[in-house]
Amino acid sequence: MKLRRVEAEGEMHCQLLAPHGWVPVRAALARLTQTATADRRQLSTNLVSILALPADTREKLVEAAREVDAAAEDARVVIPFEPKSFRDFMLYEAHAIAAARGFVRQYLPAAARVVGAYESLTGRTFPMLRPHALWHRQPIYYMGNHLTVATDGDDITMPNYTHALDYELELGFVLAHPLIDATPQAAEAAIGGFVVLNDFSARCVQREEMASGFGPQKAKHFRSAISSIVVSADEVLPRWRNLEGRVRLNGGLVAECSTAGARWSLGEVLAHACRGEPLQPGELIGTGTLPGGSGIENGRLLARGDQVEIEIDGLATLANRIV
Repeated sequence: MKLRRVEAEGEMHCQLLAPHGWVPVRAALARLTQTATADRRQLSTNLVSILALPADTREKLVEAAREVDAAAEDARVVIPFEPKSFRDFMLYEAHAIAAARGFVRQYLPAAARVVGAYESLTGRTFPMLRPHALWHRQPIYYMGNHLTVATDGDDITMPNYTHALDYELELGFVLAHPLIDATPQAAEAAIGGFVVLNDFSARCVQREEMASGFGPQKAKHFRSAISSIVVSADEVLPRWRNLEGRVRLNGGLVAECSTAGARWSLGEVLAHACRGEPLQPGELIGTGTLPGGSGIENGRLLARGDQVEIEIDGLATLANRIV
């Protein structure tokens, strides 16, 4: 199931992708006689509530959508849901190492020569580039700003305090059910749907903030973006470790990425996040950057006027212009 949300005449409406186009969820719900009128009103405007429906009800909704006329094209596509929080994990060691190497290359040229010589002579990764030991013992994450999340087509304003804006291609997902002290299996079952996520970063600011011991602050909180399309969990969970993605800048391909190689399962990620802490439907989670999915790794950061486009096969494309 693929869903999105649109605004028309000042009201929000959810739409479902049918073979013949995007269909109003409200019209499809009207064909399900067991759905109460109050439920229809909630479901037609709240995308996360659709993802929380039982699997058999969602299947009936998809079938009903086949019999409904496609929506008019005059509505404006908007962010699919307003995240209640944003936790971004770091599941990929290959990205962590390559990004650390990129930071050294960008900001510590003398150290970069030492790192390069060591790796060339030994054939091994320079020890200080590897993630902290805690990364191997538990999933680690930072809390982002859920109030500054953009969506496909939105302009991204470069903060006036950075000259090193970067993109980060990630797999994101939203909770459809509450969690607390859940097992990995139960936690994974709470996932409602998946999005493409771009975790924009001010790299020159991030370096000093990370050295403070408090983690990223202004380096991250100014803006993130998620795709306007949400794909239901049942379509993605069985293959989430085998998805292919890519990054294009101004139409040119700069990176090809994969979700393979994650240190933790999504259930383990959520089980850790909800230990002694309640999580609610609508909370946004990121896997962390896919290996190769950021400019700090390949040496090409963003500039004003750039169009950055990231995509994951089978999910969506997310495009934003830097202004």
